[in-house]
Amino acid sequence: MSRTRHDGPVGNGPAGNGSVDAVMLDALCRVVADVPGDVHDIVRDHVGAVAPLLHGPPRERLVAAAVARLAGFGGLEDLLADPTVDEILVNRGGEVWVERHGELVAADPIPAESVPVVLERVLAPLGRRLDRTSPIVDARLPDGSRVCAVIAPIAVDGTAISVRRLRRHALPLDAFCPAPVVAALEHVLRAGCNVVISGATSSGKTSFLAAMLAQLPADERVVVLEDTAELSVPDGHVVRLEARASTADGLRAVPLHELVRTALRLRPDRLVVGEVRGDEVLAMTQAMNTGHDGSLSTCHANSPSDALVRLETLIMQAAPSWPLPAIRAQLSRSIDVVVHLGRAAGAARRVVAVTEVIAGDGPPAVRALSDGVRVLAPLRRTRRSG
Repeated sequence: MSRTRHDGPVGNGPAGNGSVDAVMLDALCRVVADVPGDVHDIVRDHVGAVAPLLHGPPRERLVAAAVARLAGFGGLEDLLADPTVDEILVNRGGEVWVERHGELVAADPIPAESVPVVLERVLAPLGRRLDRTSPIVDARLPDGSRVCAVIAPIAVDGTAISVRRLRRHALPLDAFCPAPVVAALEHVLRAGCNVVISGATSSGKTSFLAAMLAQLPADERVVVLEDTAELSVPDGHVVRLEARASTADGLRAVPLHELVRTALRLRPDRLVVGEVRGDEVLAMTQAMNTGHDGSLSTCHANSPSDALVRLETLIMQAAPSWPLPAIRAQLSRSIDVVVHLGRAAGAARRVVAVTEVIAGDGPPAVRALSDGVRVLAPLRRTRRSG
């Protein structure tokens, strides 16, 4: 990932130069903090008392900054409203980085003292807590964005936050690979192959999975399961289920492996598990090998072979009494194709390998179908005609 430092104003300069005067902003927020009513109306009603000589765009910027601090993400509000921003990272309780088009750049920092207030405001409507007894939270915001936050003492240098924006429209497959490989992947979908998409963190696995889903026929019933809903799914016969953590008011957790079992009773034509990383691997691979062909999932791995090894390890943890040859046979007969993604020059996410899994009870083995640029061999494994 490209990392570039862009130093800029902190946002406390004269209001007429595009930034907001920090003294005025603090004063306005203090004045309206305890006034009941709609925060937008309250701020507009009181801005004249704090900044009587401010008019036009500078006044609107002051109003927007006060509303953001009182009701939204504070200094992150503008970044969340920017459609070019894919991810926002906060380090050390105030240092801000943003990812645009695969490039990570520094943005204006935010006051460290505002971060706990913002997190409390964001998480309270979701029924989630973040404190010393529960210092990690992973949640979905109303707009579909995914937020992960960690506070001290777990976050040694101060609160760390990641906000991953929901992509409203799936990228096309040709954003990841050239036309011959796109055609090969479309054939994999038509053949009903069970597919695992592997790659490192931020290699584009979720975006690529969304692109694959966009190629499915509209009349196929697809059940999508995720820990935190972030997939951009096409319109059509789609059912979406999201796991739930236990809550402070006593609601029990609904883990992903329970959702997999539930999904099998919802008559899916294809089962989609956003990411496999726990006991759900057992139910998923059993479903793949018992008629739910054409299923898809993702996992973190450094290569297609490593993906199979990782899944093998997860099955061993979920079913420790199973002998290793049985696990390997189950896995190799359940998964047909592994697509591996990586970052190309310029930080673009690309398909770097398409492989076919070789069935057997020995160590995981794959056969190369594509190197991400050329088609090297035809697909042999099929579960559906056509």
